[in-house]
Amino acid sequence: MNKSIRQLQPQIVWEYFDEICQIPRPSKQEEQIKMYLRNFAALHQLEILEDEIGNILIRKPAFKGFETYPWVVLQSHLDMVCEKNSDCKHDFQKDPIQTQIDGEWVKAMGTTLGADDGIGIAVQLAILSSKTIEHGPLECLFTIDEETGLTGAFGLQRGFLKSELLLNLDSEDEGELFIGCAGGKDTVATFELKWEKAPSQSIWYKIEVKGLKGGHSGDDIHKGLGNANKILNRILYDSVSDFDLHLAFFDGGNLRNAIAREAFAEICISERWANDFETMLTKISAHIKEELSITEPNLKIEFFQMAANEKVLASDLQKRLLNAIYACPHGVIAWSQEIPNFVETSTNLASVKTLTDRILVTTSQRSSSESAKKDIVNRVAAVFHLAGAEVSHSDGYPGWKPNPNSKIVAITSLAYEKLFHLKPKVLAIHAGLECGLIGEKYPNMEMISFGPTIKGAHSPDERIKIDTVQMFWDLTLEILKKVK
Repeated sequence: MNKSIRQLQPQIVWEYFDEICQIPRPSKQEEQIKMYLRNFAALHQLEILEDEIGNILIRKPAFKGFETYPWVVLQSHLDMVCEKNSDCKHDFQKDPIQTQIDGEWVKAMGTTLGADDGIGIAVQLAILSSKTIEHGPLECLFTIDEETGLTGAFGLQRGFLKSELLLNLDSEDEGELFIGCAGGKDTVATFELKWEKAPSQSIWYKIEVKGLKGGHSGDDIHKGLGNANKILNRILYDSVSDFDLHLAFFDGGNLRNAIAREAFAEICISERWANDFETMLTKISAHIKEELSITEPNLKIEFFQMAANEKVLASDLQKRLLNAIYACPHGVIAWSQEIPNFVETSTNLASVKTLTDRILVTTSQRSSSESAKKDIVNRVAAVFHLAGAEVSHSDGYPGWKPNPNSKIVAITSLAYEKLFHLKPKVLAIHAGLECGLIGEKYPNMEMISFGPTIKGAHSPDERIKIDTVQMFWDLTLEILKKVK
């Protein structure tokens, strides 16, 4: 455990956050954190339930004098995005997250921090364990597998919750209250893997794109960040015609909801082109670094010779793959015409993986407009259909339609103004939240989402601003006192 983290304020929240960081909780592997919650509920003599899909619900009676208050559910997700730098030796299935204080931030050492949404869990546990916090009858919902499929929210049972109001603790911008979010859908292209013998008298290279910031494919998609898959593919595409390049391996990005930070390729060219090829790589790398000098100052494009492979991708497959990745859109597709400076529609070229029998390209589309979401899904699919790939889609998830006139929005806004003497921003968010799916099961439930400031979510640069955790805590407690 990190003693210095546990001295931060509010101390009870940071103590629970530090405990959570000791528990591995990758998406779809939440059993250890669920066992922790079972033990926690037993220790504090609280009612605990688990639904068929695996979500955990802990109930706590009202504080004395608050019995007539409406039921409120605090909601967060148990899993975390597991991303690390390529040189970091960390096993997310068994190693604790190594945290550190860096100025006004808490971050992890070479990995994602898991403040998304570990800090929400910590606030819930701090309230559940308290004997002095004033609140009405309370539920705390901990959903599973939010990051890779919203599985817990999809499978949430009708009638599982008693609450009339929901506070989603999974937002990442202090001072901003979210009352709506985008819906999303994944599009996956599969290329059948076909090989041919590598040409003789070839020289082999490994090309690496590293040092990008990455980030959340919803929150950060508008920031002009580099996508490692697009950068690497651009280099390969430019080299094919001039140097008769042959591709043997392409691996870039990892998660559907993260912008690709790193990508690697193994290629060969004729030995006679080696000097010219290296000159070209140096030149195009300089151009790309200059183009991204503001948003990606740490971008690295490196290449070095490697041992020869026996086979390369079949020439037709290589051509179709590189053309498809080049043509596949990435980034903001449309801005909202109703909300200033709000992304309506986007798409993320998340990962390219060379597997034993196929090449898998995973993309993710988001939009606050269902018709626009369908359109961008079709556009991405069309690119890969033209390239001869097999295309499939996830079930997708709905957006959360804003209701700026709801009572919980008014209560939360007034609480924020009382505490901090500032008006909060009331917004929709381009990232996906579980509120849309929960709202389908509980159409009469009023919801709002808020949280502390978290930057670099879904990347090893993830960090949480220390002073905003106190504000997050104070606001949550004030809302619980005012919901009557």
